[in-house]
Amino acid sequence: MTRFLSETLQAPEPSFRLGLQELERAHGHPNHDIRLSTSVRQHAQHKMQAFGLDPRDTTPEELYHTLSQHLLEADAHLTKELRRRAATHINAEGKVSDGMMYALTELTGSMRTFALKPTVTRRFLKAHPPKHALKALGYRSVASFLKHEQPAAALLAAWLTESSVWRKQYLEQYKKLKSRDFEMRKVTIVAPSSKAWLQLADQVVSVSKQHVQSFRELGTIVVLPLPMHAPSGSVTASMTLALHECNAIAATSTYLKLSQVRSDFGQHVYQVATTEPHVEAAVLQRAVPWQLIQRYYAHFSDRFKEAMFEPHILAEDMSWRSVEHALSGLVPDFKKWENTSHLGLLHNRQIVSMNVLDVAVNTCNSLPFEKRIYQAFQQSLFHELLLQYLSHDAVEQTVVNQLDPQLALETVNA
Repeated sequence: MTRFLSETLQAPEPSFRLGLQELERAHGHPNHDIRLSTSVRQHAQHKMQAFGLDPRDTTPEELYHTLSQHLLEADAHLTKELRRRAATHINAEGKVSDGMMYALTELTGSMRTFALKPTVTRRFLKAHPPKHALKALGYRSVASFLKHEQPAAALLAAWLTESSVWRKQYLEQYKKLKSRDFEMRKVTIVAPSSKAWLQLADQVVSVSKQHVQSFRELGTIVVLPLPMHAPSGSVTASMTLALHECNAIAATSTYLKLSQVRSDFGQHVYQVATTEPHVEAAVLQRAVPWQLIQRYYAHFSDRFKEAMFEPHILAEDMSWRSVEHALSGLVPDFKKWENTSHLGLLHNRQIVSMNVLDVAVNTCNSLPFEKRIYQAFQQSLFHELLLQYLSHDAVEQTVVNQLDPQLALETVNA
C-alpha cells in the first residue's frame, strides 16, 4: 500500500491500510494500489506539461494558480459559446442560461430516465403548500403556482425558500411511493426566466456561485438565470455540475428501476433523494456507491447480460459520460482537462486538485491557496481505487442482491 493514496485521500489510519491489505489478499496481491498511485503521478506530470509547467520544479502554489488561469481562459470561451448558441437557437438576447439549457438538451439527447411523474410532484406540493416560495415568486394561491411553474421549478423554489422542517415533511411522502408513480421519459432541462426567478436566482447564486440544481428522482436539471455580475469561472462550475448530475440521474434511474421489484421501494426513493445510494459488494466487504456499478457496466459493456437484467435494465441504461470530454466538445480549451478528474499533486502533504470542478469552484470563489478545495478529486480518486477491485462476479452478485429474487417473485405473484 502506498503512502500516496493514504495522504492524498486523507484516509483514517490504520483502517485504510488494513482494508487495502485485505483487498490485496482477496484478489491475489495484484498491487492495484501501487499501480494506481504510479499512474496518477505519471499522468499528473504529463498534464502539468500540457499546462506549460515543468513537473520537476513546479510548486503546489504555482500549479494551483496556473490551473486557475487556464480555467479562466476556458470559461471565457465557454461563456461566449453558450451565448452564441442561445442567440442562434433561442432568442437574440443570447443569455448564458439559455445557451446552457440548449447545450444540455443536446448533450442528453435521447437519454431516458425512470422518473417521478409530474402529477405526483404537484400532488405532494399541494399537500404541503410552500408558502415562502409562493411569496418569493409572486403567487397568491398554490393552484396558480402549480399551474404556471413546471413541477421541478416549483419544487426548487420551495427547496430554496422553505425551512428544513418543511423539506423533511415533504420528503417523508416519498416513503409511500410505488413504482406506478414513476414513468420512463427523457431527461428534462428546465430554465425558469421570469423577473421573480431572476431575483430569487440572484440570492442563490451570490452564495453558491453556481446556478444549476438537480432533482435526480425527477430526472430534471434546473438552470437558474445567471446574474449579470456573476464571477468568472461560475459558468464552468455550473456546466460541470450539470454534467455530473446527468451521470447521477442515469445512475439513479437504473437503481430505482432495479428497486421497483422490492416491497420497500418508497424507502429507496427516499434514499436517492436524500443521499447517494450505496449497495453492498461482497468482495469489497463494504458499501459502494451505485454509481460505481453504473460506471463498471458503462466501461465493460460486453459483460452486460441481458438475460440477467431484463426487463428491468437495458444495456443502454448503463451509460456514463466523461464530463471533461463533454466540455471539450463545446470548447476545445477543455481538451487538456480530459482524464484529469482523479489527478492531482501531492507535495509535502499539500494537495492540489486537477479536477476541473474543484478548479472551477476555487476560481469562481477566488479562494486563496490556503483555503483551496479538492474534495471532487479525492472522491474521484477513491472511486477509481474501488473500481480496480471490482470483479465481474462481485458486481453481478451486487445486482442480484439489489433485485432480491424473493421479493421479485412475491411481486409477480401478487
